[in-house]
Amino acid sequence: MADKGIFEKIVDREIPADIVLESDEFLAFKDIAPKAPIHVLIIPKKLVKDFNGVNYDLMGKMSEFILKVVDKLGVRDSGYRLITNVGADGGQEVPHLHFHLLAKRKLEANFG
Repeated sequence: MADKGIFEKIVDREIPADIVLESDEFLAFKDIAPKAPIHVLIIPKKLVKDFNGVNYDLMGKMSEFILKVVDKLGVRDSGYRLITNVGADGGQEVPHLHFHLLAKRKLEANFG
């Protein structure tokens, strides 16, 4: 069996994380190197490598969970950025689907 990735270890509570919200299928926790006052990572508990591996069912459920996180953080009206990176050229560092939710700071519109 392959070694567990960092997010799998967080899901299994082998590595501590500052959890924002959890369900049976998803986990949201604070990023350890935040790029905004609110920077949360949102992942499926079951390993999906990246956005290329999603299906309608997973995205529907994940979208509902993300909106619960948005409401818990109180940023639905003020705004937020939701990002996922795919592959090396997309800047993905951890091979486990995750969305970055950034908020509580005016974010620049350009993407460099």
